[in-house]
Amino acid sequence: MAGQEGLIVVTGPTCSGKTRCALALARDFPIEVVSADSMQVYRYMDIATAKPSPAERAALPHHIIDVVNPDEDFHAAMFTAMAEDRIGQIRARGRIPVVVGGTGLYIKALVYGLAPAPARSERVRKALRTVMKTRGTAYLERMLRRLDPGAAALVRKNDGVRTVRALEVILMSGRRVSDIYAGHGFRQKRYDVRTACILPDRDRLFGDIDRRTLKMLEDGLFDETRRLLDKGYGPDLRSMQTLAYRHAVAHLRGECGAQECIRLIQRDTRRFAKRQITWVKAQQDHVFFASADTARRTVSQWLQEEARGPG
Repeated sequence: MAGQEGLIVVTGPTCSGKTRCALALARDFPIEVVSADSMQVYRYMDIATAKPSPAERAALPHHIIDVVNPDEDFHAAMFTAMAEDRIGQIRARGRIPVVVGGTGLYIKALVYGLAPAPARSERVRKALRTVMKTRGTAYLERMLRRLDPGAAALVRKNDGVRTVRALEVILMSGRRVSDIYAGHGFRQKRYDVRTACILPDRDRLFGDIDRRTLKMLEDGLFDETRRLLDKGYGPDLRSMQTLAYRHAVAHLRGECGAQECIRLIQRDTRRFAKRQITWVKAQQDHVFFASADTARRTVSQWLQEEARGPG
């Protein structure tokens, strides 16, 4: 849109090839990545979050990775503030920022802005936590799906913290969380954004997820999880309850064998990818590509236009 700053985004579900696409683009264009990944913000959590390797980060600067400890809070408003700052710094150096990641809420918050945070209630929150302890997280997840399917689709399985927060908002405001964020008050985008979404064939994507899980084990997932526990980052932390770490903790406690741990990680990651796919398919401004290579060709054209500047 006229007068708006341009911004290029590369997104897609986990294991779709976003980093590979960005690295290929970096060979031809002076880009830096603004990472939009809600797990890669945590220090010490490298293997299960599939962070770019040190060599990859040396070849292509990545921002908003390793910015908080696993026991610290991080949310979309913090991401937005950091991303805006990094985008300005990158442009000031004469380079091109590219937002890369699969956390759809972060990307939408950056492009559109967030609604003012709804009121909080310690009393309601405590009551919901009591229900969660007595009846289980799954009970609250079912409640959220009934009250707000849109919000439920964005919350990872067994993420009690976010489930409680979403229900707290609904109970306090009388409105669905998805409606609140849909009515954020911005009439236009804050950026003239072009979004490439890599959406591989489902069988291929799920096969890549299964292979990545095996590579995590080869790379030392259990050792990394043990180091996190030794540092005092307990299994009740939100960061430790996500995908691979939760099952790795269960294995280290003797609650499941290695093969069962692998099966559970693969299963939950596929489910997470399905939720990401549901999210991105609902975004009307995305351009979809079947592979990282086809996305790269179009994004290359966008970058050429960006490098030429207006007019």
